[in-house]
Amino acid sequence: MYELEEKWYLYFLIAIPVMAMLFGYIQFWKRKKQREFGDLELIKKLSPEKSVFKPVLKLVVVLLALACLIIGLVNPKIGTKLETVKREGIDIIFAVDVSKSMLAEDVAPNRLEKGKQLVSQIINNLGSDRIGIVAYSGSAFPVLPITTDYSVAKMFLQGMNPGMISSQGTSIDQAINLSMTFIDKKDKTNKLLIIITDGEDHSDSAKEAAEEAKKAGLKILTIGVGTEKGGTIPLKRNGIVESFQRDQNGDVVITKRNAEVLKAISKSSGGGYVDGNSTKAVLDYVKNALDNIQKTEFESTQMADFKSQYQWFLGFGFFLLLLDVFLLEKKTKWVKKMNLFNEKE
Repeated sequence: MYELEEKWYLYFLIAIPVMAMLFGYIQFWKRKKQREFGDLELIKKLSPEKSVFKPVLKLVVVLLALACLIIGLVNPKIGTKLETVKREGIDIIFAVDVSKSMLAEDVAPNRLEKGKQLVSQIINNLGSDRIGIVAYSGSAFPVLPITTDYSVAKMFLQGMNPGMISSQGTSIDQAINLSMTFIDKKDKTNKLLIIITDGEDHSDSAKEAAEEAKKAGLKILTIGVGTEKGGTIPLKRNGIVESFQRDQNGDVVITKRNAEVLKAISKSSGGGYVDGNSTKAVLDYVKNALDNIQKTEFESTQMADFKSQYQWFLGFGFFLLLLDVFLLEKKTKWVKKMNLFNEKE
């Protein structure tokens, strides 16, 4: 396991391909000017000691040195041992609606991105709770099992989109049923399911699923994104709107948030509902809900004792720069004696 302390230095790595392209352009320009000056074979005879390979080798050495110095500034750290730590919290499962209706832009930038922003903000405010992620539309898909690694959770969260599940529609009961499989009956840790959706449900089993979740000890909070007025579903290609989603009759679909369905689901499980269009309202509501849930102590394994490795990269980088000083652009004598390219003929 490793971590990068100063990641922003990685942007300097862009200089490496830029320098390589600049070197290639200069060599092309030199060769073009030499052709204008005279015959290339004659020019080679006028400078017999000049190596064609050495300038390329020097460039490679310099670029490797630059890469090592940049990585040294980033300061990669490697964990040297695993340790078990005791934490106190609850298990939180986020079920995010990724159906096409979540692409409606009645909230900025759209319902799905707003929902992902809410989940990310909630994660930022968590302490030592464990989290899992489920994506659903016509069916449900486990994105991330229960974990304490919030950075990995955010990475998976950002990659969620309507294309990850082939069956379209919205079946909240599928998300609830899948979330229940995350529950270990032997584990006494309290469980909370947070559903982020516009409330459009194409099944009639969500309320029954919520009641079963309550029996299993899974409380449900629902967060509704979108507006009652609703909005169209833009169909984009390369970020440009080409058309809008239409129904079987050819009419443009207007999708609306259904808060009543979400309130009924949360009520059936002993949870609650909050308007997801206000980030502050969501964060305050979730914080209050978490404060009222009893925390349970559990053990988790994590990498510890991270040690800096920058000195190896800086040392090798400076060694390569020193090596470059002693690399001359003329041919090496012992290589020349080998006559690898039949130069003496």
